[in-house]
Formats: sequence, structure tokens, C-alpha cells
Amino acid sequence: MTKVAVILANGFEEIEALTVVDVLRRANIACHILGFEQVVTGSHGISVQADRLWQGNLDDYDMVVLPGGMPGSANLRDDQDLMKALTKMQEEDKWIAAICAAPIALEKAGVLENKKFTCYDGVEESIKSGNYLKETVVTDGKLITSRGPSTALAFAYTIVEKLGGDADSLRQGMLYTDVFGE
Repeated sequence: MTKVAVILANGFEEIEALTVVDVLRRANIACHILGFEQVVTGSHGISVQADRLWQGNLDDYDMVVLPGGMPGSANLRDDQDLMKALTKMQEEDKWIAAICAAPIALEKAGVLENKKFTCYDGVEESIKSGNYLKETVVTDGKLITSRGPSTALAFAYTIVEKLGGDADSLRQGMLYTDVFGE
């Protein structure tokens, strides 16, 4: 069974994190919230109970998802164990996904080298590697990135689709209308 880890550090963007967790669980894809602390507080003051504590490796997971938000994205970027785990996941050809400002962590880990990506408007100016595209969701190999809070559902559906789930049924069941023209 495919297993996904959504990693939360204090200051994460709530919509981006919880939308992904909710949609993956609706798709019956195993999804665990790994928190830097047992209770992690988002950038808008919403506290979330982690399923597990972040223990420094992602060996048991097929995909990692990094939500954006500030200072959450910086906290992810500054965790050396996460940088090593991201590098290892890429070396093992596992899925890596990030939204909003979280691609700053991907850059530090070297994951964006020679890859197309997107991120929150303006964040691309601080990212020196990779090829930035201003699109809702960008997939390059096993790397999935998205722009921000309003793109969280499109991001989550793309993740479900890439992991072999039935994203179309989810979209219909959730009454999703494609407001992004894709």
C-alpha cells in the first residue's frame, strides 16, 4: 500500500496541509501527519494533532508532501534531517511534493536541480536552481509543486492521480469545479 507523509512544522499553511490530508484519505491512500511536535500550530493559529512525531527519516513512505506557509517553510528548510531525507527520497525515485513557499526546502536539499517547479508568487526570486513556471500545478518526473492556498485542491487531486487513485471521482464527489482553466 502506498504511504504518504505530510510534514508539519510550526507556521505551516493550514489549507495546504489539511486539504492534502483530507483528499488523500478520501482516496483511501494511507496518509500520516508527521509533526515536528505532537501538536503543531499553523500560520493562522490553528493547532493540529500530528499522527506521529517527525523522527528524521522517510524510509517507510512512498511520498512526502511539504505544505507552505511562513515560518513553516523556513522551519522545514532548516531541518537537516529533512534535507537528508529529501535527498534520499529523490535518489530512490520516490515522490516529493511541495506547495507555496515550501520549494525553498526542496532547493536546499538539491531536489530542484534540472527540474520544472512552481511556487508562491515571489518565492521563485529566492530559488536559484530549477526552472520556474507560473502554473497551478507542475509535475516533473516524481516532483509535484503548486502555487499556494487556492491551488491546494488541484495539488491534492494531482497527487491522488499520480499515486494511481481515482481523482476524477473525488472531484465529482466533492463538487470541484476547475476554476483555473486546466
